[in-house]
Amino acid sequence: MVHGNRFLHVVAGLLMLGLSGATKKEAVKNNSGVQPAGQCGTWVKEPEGGLFTSPNYPNKYPPERECIYIIEAPPRQCIDLFFDEKYSIEPSWECKFDHIEVRDGPFGFSPIIGRYCGQQNPPYIRSSGRYLWIKFVADGELEAMGFSASYNFTSDPDFKDIGVPKPLPFCEFEMGGPEGIIESQQITKDGRALQTEAVDCKWYIRAPPRSKIYLRFLDYEMQNSNECKRNYVAVYDGSSSVEDLRNKFCSTVANDVMLVSALGVIRMWADEGSRKSRFRILFTTFQEPPCEADTFFCHSNMCINNTLVCNGIQNCVYPWDENHCKEKRKANILDSLNNTNGTIIGVTCCIVLILLIVSVIVQIKQPRKKYILRREDFDPTMFQEVFQEPPHYELCTLRSAAATSADLAELAEDFESYHKLRRASSRCIHEHHCGSSQISSNKGSRTNLSARDAAAAAILTDLPPQPMRPLPPQTNRRNILVMRHTYSQDATDACELDDELEEVPTTSHRLSRHEKAVQRFCLIGSLNKHESEYNTTRV
Repeated sequence: MVHGNRFLHVVAGLLMLGLSGATKKEAVKNNSGVQPAGQCGTWVKEPEGGLFTSPNYPNKYPPERECIYIIEAPPRQCIDLFFDEKYSIEPSWECKFDHIEVRDGPFGFSPIIGRYCGQQNPPYIRSSGRYLWIKFVADGELEAMGFSASYNFTSDPDFKDIGVPKPLPFCEFEMGGPEGIIESQQITKDGRALQTEAVDCKWYIRAPPRSKIYLRFLDYEMQNSNECKRNYVAVYDGSSSVEDLRNKFCSTVANDVMLVSALGVIRMWADEGSRKSRFRILFTTFQEPPCEADTFFCHSNMCINNTLVCNGIQNCVYPWDENHCKEKRKANILDSLNNTNGTIIGVTCCIVLILLIVSVIVQIKQPRKKYILRREDFDPTMFQEVFQEPPHYELCTLRSAAATSADLAELAEDFESYHKLRRASSRCIHEHHCGSSQISSNKGSRTNLSARDAAAAAILTDLPPQPMRPLPPQTNRRNILVMRHTYSQDATDACELDDELEEVPTTSHRLSRHEKAVQRFCLIGSLNKHESEYNTTRV
């Protein structure tokens, strides 16, 4: 019975091989692979599954052999793995020698499902996602027949509510050059897929021969973090096959990647509910030292193109290409500034600003000069406050030129009152009342008061009339009359009043009235002088 079951399995395997050779293969939807290629048995890939065996199966496998099989299912599907009953691997405690190791994922660090050896074939295995990682190890002793395994793809239970998935749009990009930017927004910009469609896009980066590729993530965010079934970004080194998968990012962090081949592939998978996932990667092609003449050494075993130096983008692992860019740019005043110069300039500006503020405050607080304006309604009180000095002058009144004639009449009345006062103060009204001549010689001019008065009247009659200045035209100009405090001064002092009045700070409102008053005082002085001469003649 056992032999019959084994015979049926062998026949089934041969039928599969024959069908695969007789019919034309369809386009393979998965990227399953084996390492090293050509040294790990038979590998048959079909759209819905496949078959792989150990080296030389069903004969004994060779010693010192290690083979890795990575199976990848299409999106939203998982993998069912079956091992044939015709199975034999060297048994050992905990399978430390020859063994088969199966992991749930695309990497050797993915969660382990089991390690198998001996004569009992492993049980049926289903992956939790799109990948299975299988490794076969043979040491140098006790070889055995090996194994044969088949697999097929089935719908992932996590997506059973979605129903039959829609076909994915074709989404591939070709990139090249010394540097470039790869970003998820290119999918929508180039119209490769709608925002509501699931995408499985690939970017192929092709570097020059003998070059390598450095990938640096500038932006990265997965809409559904830690849900690799729904969205992820994968990096392949050498091809887009699963065996060349280097990194797969679906959490919150993505690290920089250094590829060792001249072909790099970036792959993004996002279902309909994860289209807000995004990434942005800067790729830089480089060569290993020794560097050529047209390259720049990055101090991290990288020789990049000289055009990438001082371009504002960090292309090296460390920013060696952007550290000394001031020497390459045209020098300007900002480049010559250092911390000390900046501090000095800042302190100086602060001091100048403070002084400016203080000066403005002083100007505001300082009392302003009082100016006398030529206005129709002049304020006399303000004018008097300004001209309180010198004390022997008094601001009497402000009159217009129209009142000049009335002022002259008032002045004549003042003169008459003055003569009456002098006559009243004399003790001798007539000359015969004054006693003897001795008394007159002792008393002076008081004994001859009436005679002097008569002589003064005659002199006044004989004097030619003083020419009167014509009155100024009637204007709105104000006139200032400045008068002495007393009339008891000598005539000589009165005649000098004109010079003193010129020194009075009366501004431009000086009027002609004070000139007429000066003329009147000078007239009185001349009368007194003639009187004294007359008295001397009589004596």
